[in-house]
Amino acid sequence: MPITRLAAGAAALALTAIAGVAAAQDYSLPAVSGSARLNAGFDPDPYRVSVTPGGSIEAQSAVSSSCRGYISNAPDFELTYSAGNWPLIIKVQASADTTLVINGPNGEWYCDDDSGEGTNPLVRFGNPQSGTYDIWIGTYSGGLSSGTLLITELD
Repeated sequence: MPITRLAAGAAALALTAIAGVAAAQDYSLPAVSGSARLNAGFDPDPYRVSVTPGGSIEAQSAVSSSCRGYISNAPDFELTYSAGNWPLIIKVQASADTTLVINGPNGEWYCDDDSGEGTNPLVRFGNPQSGTYDIWIGTYSGGLSSGTLLITELD
């Protein structure tokens, strides 16, 4: 019995630690800039959404040490995607230095700072999964900005 209690206690502690890593990012909240359902081969491509990047939560401490920028609690956009034989590319165009934080259908976190043009972020899923992608768009130095979220299958 003591071993069972110890194992149960360790399991509860592990779940708390995992949940605590991204507790500030609540993908169950409605996305600030809306949502879309897209199927592979969608048109028009790219799909565009006006967004307000930024927030007060430091992504590096809230999500992962590999994430950058300041994001909000709720996602900026929620994409439900039915995958096909195309890559899925999520990127931002903005005049400010922006970042991306994405919670994929597999529950994993994906982050980028400057893989797009200039100081814009880009995350490319070469073999995307079908499901929900919760997307946070941050600003590198904090504060709010304006920009466009682009979802495309074209490289």
